[in-house]
Amino acid sequence: MRLSGRRATSIVLFLLCLMYLITYIDRVNVSTASIAFRQELHLSNIEYGWIFSAFAYTYAMFQIVGGWIGDRYGPRLTLGVCGAIWGVATLCTGLAGGFWTLVLARLLLGLGEGATFPTATRAMSGWTRASWRGFAQGITHSFARLGNAFAPPLVAYLILLTSWRGSFVVLGVASLVWVSVWYFYFRDNPADHRDISETEMKELPPYGIYRERAMVPWGRLLPRMLPTTIVYFCYGWTFWVFLSWIPQLFQQGHHLSLTGSAWSAAIVASGGVLGDTVGGVISDRVYRATGDLAKARRNVIIGSFLGALIFLVPILFLEDLVLLTACLTLTFFCIELTIGPIWSVPMDIAPKYAGTASGIMNTGSAVAAIVSPTVFGYIVDWSGSWQLPFAASIGLLLVGIVLTFWMRPDKAIDAAPPPAATLAAAS
Repeated sequence: MRLSGRRATSIVLFLLCLMYLITYIDRVNVSTASIAFRQELHLSNIEYGWIFSAFAYTYAMFQIVGGWIGDRYGPRLTLGVCGAIWGVATLCTGLAGGFWTLVLARLLLGLGEGATFPTATRAMSGWTRASWRGFAQGITHSFARLGNAFAPPLVAYLILLTSWRGSFVVLGVASLVWVSVWYFYFRDNPADHRDISETEMKELPPYGIYRERAMVPWGRLLPRMLPTTIVYFCYGWTFWVFLSWIPQLFQQGHHLSLTGSAWSAAIVASGGVLGDTVGGVISDRVYRATGDLAKARRNVIIGSFLGALIFLVPILFLEDLVLLTACLTLTFFCIELTIGPIWSVPMDIAPKYAGTASGIMNTGSAVAAIVSPTVFGYIVDWSGSWQLPFAASIGLLLVGIVLTFWMRPDKAIDAAPPPAATLAAAS
């Protein structure tokens, strides 16, 4: 054990950031690649919507189960196995020969990624100071949005360099490399890590509370997480529209080329990269200043939803490409302010069961991932309008604002959060 510094916790956080980046590239790469394979495989908008959302069926199924597995067997083994599955699934996508093989590859991808974010939250619970949870969740999800922003031009370049099939092979290999590094470096118990410092160990929560194999208190946990899950569904509806359809909107709705659509989508996604970190930092600062978790989480989420709603309204009427891109970018920035605070809520409510609790919450977004891209495709084919589907997002954001008041992250199911004085000292 080293005497000072934060090297081990910083490297673990960086590895988790890389995981979030890679998983998002692997789940949204199909959005840009579809511009090429839709023509080759003769797929309609509705069929593409089903292909994209197929990922979400198994992804949703394994949120709670995967979170429980992460709590039970630890993040090292769970993320190692999950990473191997999603890496192979990405490789298989490049071998697909039609609609059904693409659907099967996406189902396998969802299976592999289903447990990743809940299990990563469990890893952060043991490796992150309480007063930095919002920042940790914000920065990791910023890398996810960086993956979302980076994927369109990266995939477009790989397609031009190799082919749409070759792009999936390259990305699948990158996933498997991350798996090897993670399993070699990470340890479930920070005290077992050779590079952990005494300073780091003093600031981390006792590992014993996470090592217990106590039965999950489903009767208390499910009702406590239900409001957060619904709020996350309201967020997820808009989020998955952006992930699945923005490149298609620029390519079909505004007749841009493959590279033009990719770079326009990357500009929009860049708003989320900044929004994730900013939301987490603001939430932590409010918590350290007030000691009130309800204010720290709820108020940032409400501001996030209101801002996104304001910039969504003009999208219903805009045709100018520059203004449309600006409003989409600002909408994505605002909606992503939600991520840092809302992903901290499972750790606030149930630190001993953070993987399971975050799995329950993320089921809301996973269900939105099933419904949102498919409904968007049906509305576009039915109406011929690329603006009309955004109206549903406005209504759901209003619902989410109301339900935020029932989340109550300040009421942990086991123990009260640390006092504000302790938080100030830790910061």
